[in-house]
Amino acid sequence: MIKLSKRLRALSDLVTEGCVLADIGTDHGYLPIYLVLTGKIKRAFAMDIGTGPLMHAKEHIEAYGLGDYITLRRSDGAAALHPGEADSVLIAGMGGGVMLHILEAGEETLLSAKEWILQPQSEIQNVREYLYRKGYCIDREDMVLEDGKYYPMMHVSVGHRAQAHGYKKEEFALYCRYGEKLLRSGNTVLTQYLQHQILQYESVLLHLEKQQKEAAKMRRKEIETELGYAKAALDYGKEV
Repeated sequence: MIKLSKRLRALSDLVTEGCVLADIGTDHGYLPIYLVLTGKIKRAFAMDIGTGPLMHAKEHIEAYGLGDYITLRRSDGAAALHPGEADSVLIAGMGGGVMLHILEAGEETLLSAKEWILQPQSEIQNVREYLYRKGYCIDREDMVLEDGKYYPMMHVSVGHRAQAHGYKKEEFALYCRYGEKLLRSGNTVLTQYLQHQILQYESVLLHLEKQQKEAAKMRRKEIETELGYAKAALDYGKEV
């Protein structure tokens, strides 16, 4: 049996059993291979823009004899996926800016799925804000720590959409930064991350206090704002 990293295992837990998966940015194809082998999904589309990753994925798929269950496609985002082909879409292991481009460019096709599992490597605040403003329902979130890196991820129920997020301004900013479901669940990895962030922000502020340039003053104000949100998030977890 193929062994997944902690990050990939957490992503696999967010995939709904019995679905057809489209793994956009599949890389080596480990996740769809694992999900087919364990019987959690019926079949999958393993998609990537690079020929190199697809060649590696093909080798692994053939090694496990899963050529009839996993279809390889070279694709820029969701461009090579047809509406209705997959009811679960996984986009993980890439920057938030790239992920937002994929979501916007392939929106018509992606909306035919029932769920999205998203794990941006950066700009997660922007990704969450995009989803909230579009009315998508983030109904589950998780966060894992692996090899010194924190990986937040989310499950989006595409069929459940609201006209507006309805959050107050400060609440909305907090949820975009750290995730409503993570905050409400008291996720222990998020707590660890917040404690780490607070120490980092406080260290940067100590350094900036010695500088009098205007740029340093502006940066200090930005850090103070982020420190305030991190502390509010940590307190939020204690209150829930």
